[in-house]
Amino acid sequence: MLLFVLLYLWVIFQRCFELWVARKNEAWMRARGGVEHGSEHFSWMVVLHSAFLVSLLFEAYYNQFVLMPGWPVLLILFLGAQGLRAWVMGSLGRFWNLKVMVLPGESIIQKGPYRWLKHPNYLVVMAEILLLPLIFQAYVTAVVFTIANACMLFFVRIPVEERALNDYRSVETREK
Repeated sequence: MLLFVLLYLWVIFQRCFELWVARKNEAWMRARGGVEHGSEHFSWMVVLHSAFLVSLLFEAYYNQFVLMPGWPVLLILFLGAQGLRAWVMGSLGRFWNLKVMVLPGESIIQKGPYRWLKHPNYLVVMAEILLLPLIFQAYVTAVVFTIANACMLFFVRIPVEERALNDYRSVETREK
């Protein structure tokens, strides 16, 4: 149970920290003319992630916080995802945000993990939503929220982000 409490509190602390950083970055971007895209889906993402945490808590409690055999491997993968998240946030700097925002006049970031992946932060989120419940044998939470998150990302969030970046690229090309 101690491992669950530590990981659960870590994820909640991390989400609060991300909200704080995102708000600062959003204000910085808006002050410089940053434009938000797809704001209508953001509240649904908040609901999805909040429901994930509640479901994880209840299912892990129901399962008496029993660890899955081989859980250290899952924990290492989970911690690796946390390292990737830090690399993503560090690579984007003030451009990192929870919302889809574009700042006209700025180049698209292509350093860090963005040299190889278009959406590395979404890989982190997918890994967390799958791995954390599996560590505690919360299989229903792992399956339901992995599928729900994948649907949100692939059918809503990533298309919004791609349109925003493509619109930005076409404006950037016209101006040259």
